[in-house]
Amino acid sequence: MKTFSARKLCFSLSLATLLAIPAAALDNGLGKTPPMGWNSWNKFGCNVSEKLIRETADAMVTSGMKDAGYRYVVIDDCWQVKRDGNGVIVADPERFPSGIKSLADYVHSKGLLFGIYSDAGAKTCAGRPGSRGHEYQDAITYAAWGVDYLKYDWCNAERQDSLESYSLMSKALKDAGRPILFSLCEWGSTKPWLWAKDVGNIWRSTGDIVPKWDGKEKWGGNGVVQILDLLDGLEPYAGPGHFNDPDMLEVGNGNLTPDENRAHFAMWAMLAAPLIAGNDLRSMDPATKAILTDKEVLAIDQDPLGKQASRVVKDGKKEVWARVLVGGNRAVALLNRDATPQSITVKWEDLGYPAHLSAQLRDVSQHKDLGSKTGSFTATVPSHAVVLVTVKP
Repeated sequence: MKTFSARKLCFSLSLATLLAIPAAALDNGLGKTPPMGWNSWNKFGCNVSEKLIRETADAMVTSGMKDAGYRYVVIDDCWQVKRDGNGVIVADPERFPSGIKSLADYVHSKGLLFGIYSDAGAKTCAGRPGSRGHEYQDAITYAAWGVDYLKYDWCNAERQDSLESYSLMSKALKDAGRPILFSLCEWGSTKPWLWAKDVGNIWRSTGDIVPKWDGKEKWGGNGVVQILDLLDGLEPYAGPGHFNDPDMLEVGNGNLTPDENRAHFAMWAMLAAPLIAGNDLRSMDPATKAILTDKEVLAIDQDPLGKQASRVVKDGKKEVWARVLVGGNRAVALLNRDATPQSITVKWEDLGYPAHLSAQLRDVSQHKDLGSKTGSFTATVPSHAVVLVTVKP
């Protein structure tokens, strides 16, 4: 761990000096496939504690989520209360009596990875101390604590330049000497897909998600289908090590129907999205667990090519999304946004295949083979649901 004198030397570097260093594509060895894990915000908001995080880490193991590929346990806002006399960020001593280092050690002891939250502004979204002016100090502190993932928000950042602010923290993390996956959370407000590949591993491409299928909140929260619309067209910017982030999962948070939960999860997998669960892992029901640990759906999300799906058909509220997989195969989602069941067809030409091609289909949703098809595939899709298939020539 560096001494405070070394820290102060780091702080003396001006932003202009840092930004004069030529930018190179971020290559921290992380996020080659979309990260998978859990974050506290969607379910618990500011009600976070050492006890909650320890119990969640335990539940990630016992529920089978770790075996399914989930690794990151991330504390969102409200873990911090102030800075000490030397400017070091201080965790809430009542809620985190053992300290963040001890908590990270516990998460690591479970074979998991530990994540934390900060903000590019002077204050976080909940009014806690942000990282502005303390970027190097915080990066060094996080590295010393054993942090593996940083979610970096964009509240209270008026008159700041997003590229400058996020580049500064990106370099601070790199110089801190510990591999830390960098999650940019500026809500797509400055089109991060155009510049963030050189800065972070994932970047929020939309405003916040809310646990509803359709609709937008007055404060800006988006339903599942609103977020899908915002991701349409951003597929050229996603790939191994740099993914669009449509926000955390609301699966299991109570306001989505079973079909909507399955469709939400399937579409995030089609988008090559980070799969960051936002429910209470300690008490999830079997249906929620089955969705979150579905190995066939997870294999689509984690496909090594890292290709985000494109919307190849839009016919009113009937849609087809397709994604190229390793080996030239396709994952295809027939999405019904309507309130009644609909018959939806995908033609081979929509997938970039010739019409005469014979292909093997597997219904990923039902975990069953559908045999050989030529030219097209049609399914009746329930309301607010997805039929997810793979097509293998």
